[in-house]
Amino acid sequence: MKKLFALFFIGFISIVEAQHTDSYFAQTNAFLKENVKNGRVDYNSIKANPAPLKDLISQAKKLIVSKADAKTYQAFWINTYNLLVIDGIVENYPLKSPLDVPGFFDKKKHDVGGEQITLNDIENKLLRANFPKEARFHFVLVCAGLGCPPIIAMAYSPERLDAQLEQQTVKALNDPDFIKVNNTKIGVSQIFEWYKGDFEQYGSILDFINKYRKDKLSEDSKISYYPYDWTLNDMKN
Repeated sequence: MKKLFALFFIGFISIVEAQHTDSYFAQTNAFLKENVKNGRVDYNSIKANPAPLKDLISQAKKLIVSKADAKTYQAFWINTYNLLVIDGIVENYPLKSPLDVPGFFDKKKHDVGGEQITLNDIENKLLRANFPKEARFHFVLVCAGLGCPPIIAMAYSPERLDAQLEQQTVKALNDPDFIKVNNTKIGVSQIFEWYKGDFEQYGSILDFINKYRKDKLSEDSKISYYPYDWTLNDMKN
């Protein structure tokens, strides 16, 4: 009887957690749809009406998602990272770059998901460390700089997460502004230099890029890293 009750209680808690995360994802989706266009964020409008964003940050503070539900966990932290970046920009807006705010990524702590964490903690400790084989995270975590792959006008959701990760990786690696091809000279984002080990797990960086490209790069291509553009991804730019 006790075992049955325990199973019932666990099941009940799981249903409640799912309801809460479903609401969070739905509201995140509506917020991004309203404030993101063509990979740019309308920080000015959000600054004028911050209540929807602040409500999402408040919800994220209370939500605790288990790693056992990997897709929900990943979707929660990807969305939350992107929302916290937007929130940090709005709090300091207007500005030209997230780097104008000291400690933006590695010092400022956020009370979210039962944790006191930085943006770098979300990326490196909660996502990359727990799911080390998933290099596609780098194409959905948006740092507010134009050097990042563009933010999308929708939330990441557990049921669509794999397709969304795939879509954004394909989009980035086929973008001539992101992968710059000049015959056999290939310019790639410093993301590939900073997180080299993530992309070389199953071969070279070139192998990883070609896995997602429609026009494959030559095997004798020479890769170099172009400087990261930290210019703010503001809709006004």
